[in-house]
Amino acid sequence: MKASINAVGVFLFCSNMSVYALARASINDRYDFPLQLDLDRENGKYLSPEADRSVRNLYTLHSVLVHTDGAHGGHYYAYIKPTLSDQWFKFDDERVTKEDVKRALKEQYGGEEELLQTNPGFDNTPFKFTKYSNAYMLVYIRESDKDKIICNVDEKDIAEHPRIILKKEQEEKEQKKKEKTEAHLYIVIKVARNEDLVEQIGRDIYFDLVDHEKVHSFRIQKQMPFNVFKEEVAIEFGIPVQYQRFWLWAKRVNHTYRPIRPLTSLEEALSVGQLRVVSNKKNNGELKLFLEVELGQFLHLRRLKKIFFFSLNSDPFKEELRYVGRMFVKAAGKPMEILTRINKMAGFGPDEDIELYEEIKFEPNVMCENIDKKLTFRTSQLEDGHIICFQKSSEVGSEQCRYPDVPSFLEYVHNRQA
Repeated sequence: MKASINAVGVFLFCSNMSVYALARASINDRYDFPLQLDLDRENGKYLSPEADRSVRNLYTLHSVLVHTDGAHGGHYYAYIKPTLSDQWFKFDDERVTKEDVKRALKEQYGGEEELLQTNPGFDNTPFKFTKYSNAYMLVYIRESDKDKIICNVDEKDIAEHPRIILKKEQEEKEQKKKEKTEAHLYIVIKVARNEDLVEQIGRDIYFDLVDHEKVHSFRIQKQMPFNVFKEEVAIEFGIPVQYQRFWLWAKRVNHTYRPIRPLTSLEEALSVGQLRVVSNKKNNGELKLFLEVELGQFLHLRRLKKIFFFSLNSDPFKEELRYVGRMFVKAAGKPMEILTRINKMAGFGPDEDIELYEEIKFEPNVMCENIDKKLTFRTSQLEDGHIICFQKSSEVGSEQCRYPDVPSFLEYVHNRQA
C-alpha cells in the first residue's frame, strides 16, 4: 500500500454469487476493523516499496459508510467524525445525529448478535439474529496530516458544480418551508378544460371525465376575489374573461364525479376562499372547477330548461373511446332531434344512424344503459354533467368485434383495470 497519501479508503466486499439461489447475496459475516491502522507495523510490510517511510504512517478512522438490507438494493448512511474531537455523527439523508464510538464501529461489524432473554422460568439461552447493516467502506486519515484535512471549509474551497446543486436544493427547501408555513393563506384551484378531456379520455380515463391530478393548478391567496382570479386564468390560458364560465364539480350519490352547475354571479363576487367554503363540503383546501369556453355570449345558455352534457364516441372495431365534445340541449327536447349535431361532432355523415347510451356509474359494477331517442331528456332523467356515449348502429352486435357495444366495452375496460 502506498502510504504517501494522507487518506486511505478501504472497501469491504459485501456480496457474492450464491450457487444455491443463482443470484447475488449479501455477505453478513462478522468483520472487525480497527479504530487505528498502523502501516508501519511489522517493519512496514504493508507499505509499497516507493512509500514514504520518513513519516509516521499511523491512520485513524475518520468515517464509516454503512449499507443495510440485501445485495440488490437497500439504504446507505455514514458515520463521520468531522472535527478533531472524538465525537461521531450519523449522516442519514437529511438527518444528522450525534453517536458514540460503539455505534460507529462495533455495531457495523456485521455477523450475528445475541439478545439476552430475561423470562423467569423459561430457557434463557441467548437469542441470535443476523445483522443486516454492515460497514461498506472505511476512510482513514494519517494522524500527522489530520490538521490539514480536518479544517474549516470556505465556499471557495467547494467545486462549482456541487455548490450550484447545494444552492438549488437549499432554495427548494426554503421554498417548501415557506409554502408550508403559508399554506393556510392559500388555496389550490384545479381547472379542468376541454383540452384535458380530449387528452385523457380513452387514454388515462374511461369512466368519469378527468383526472384532476393532471390538470392545471393555481395556487391563489384565499382573499383574492374570484373575478380577479379569472384575470389570472385569462393570462395563463389566453381566454378573455367574458368567454369564461366555471362549473362546480360534485360527487354524486352513485360515486361518480361530474360538473353539476355553473357558478352564479353572486358566487363569482366572493373571494376564492369563501367560494371554496360554500362549495366544498369536505373542506380539503382545494377548489375543483370545469372551465367552459364559448366565443360568444352565454346569455342564451343561461335558461334553466337547458342541459349541459358530454359526448363520447365508442369504436368497437378499434376498441377505443374518444371524447368528441359537449353540448347544450333543451330539457324538453328529444335525443332524436340532436343526432345530426352529434354526427357532425364525431365526423360522421349527417344521416348516420347511431345508438346512444348513458354512462351512469362504474363502481362497484358498470352501469351503462341505452337511451330511448324518442323520450325527452327530462323523462330519461338526463341532467347537467351527464355522459352520453354513442356508436354507429351498424356496429352494434357485430360478430367481428369482441365488444360490439358500449356497455360490453366499458365492462371489459372495468375488468381490465380491476
